[in-house]
Amino acid sequence: MSDIEKVKKLREATGAGFKDCNLAIKESSGDLDKAIEILRVKGISKASKKMSRNANEGVVAISGDEKKTSLIEVNCETDFVAKNDDFINFVKELSEINNDNDSNIDNLKKSKMKNDLTVEDNLVALIAKIGEKITIGKTKTILNSSSNNYKYLHTVVKDNLAKLAVVVSLETADKSEAVKIFGKQLSMHIAASNPIALNSDLIDQTILDKEQELITEELKNSGKPEDIAKKISLGKMNKFKEENALLTQAWVMEPKKKVQDVLKELAVNDLKIKEFSRIKIGE
Repeated sequence: MSDIEKVKKLREATGAGFKDCNLAIKESSGDLDKAIEILRVKGISKASKKMSRNANEGVVAISGDEKKTSLIEVNCETDFVAKNDDFINFVKELSEINNDNDSNIDNLKKSKMKNDLTVEDNLVALIAKIGEKITIGKTKTILNSSSNNYKYLHTVVKDNLAKLAVVVSLETADKSEAVKIFGKQLSMHIAASNPIALNSDLIDQTILDKEQELITEELKNSGKPEDIAKKISLGKMNKFKEENALLTQAWVMEPKKKVQDVLKELAVNDLKIKEFSRIKIGE
């Protein structure tokens, strides 16, 4: 095999540029395995220099089907790179591997991609090639063997990649069109309303404590009597819980109703919202 053919094969295997591959082939005396390792080490060096930068752009990918659906966030520094073909192709393949690994990030990084290199090695190579910090962010897999998951993509970049993605899982034996429409609308509602939890009892206590601190600070210098301030504080906390719990949020399609009201109006006795996940770039 000629050096040119080896360079071509090395580029296909690693995604690195011609110049880097050519130098690696020369440095390794034509040994492809050594050349891959040389590029890997150089890529790690380049990648480590970029880790202090902010990566607030990127995409969220959805993969899987109605029974098993996964989300994965991949961040980069600029929106330009988020639309780069190499970046998009990496995220697409990564999303399928993520679904296979049930969003286990450690297993994901060790998994092999189509070029027979691990996700971690491909990530390092992509950082070196593109020249930006790229990180794997939030991941989530939702399983639903008894019913269906529903998904929604907002501000689509390409195919199954977007700036905001939602998956919501419903539990019911009912397969009517009304339930399917509700599932789709509910995923859109979650995208727009950004609930913290399914109901107020499930809101993380640290979030509630932080909100209480903000309310207390706001009322501290209001000059109101202590008993009145306590009532106002309680009212504000109840409103916070109502507005941030999915079931008690105002339904975006008809704000005079709450999500739980719409659920009841469907009159499907066994219909329940099991869980949901919402990931947005920049949040």
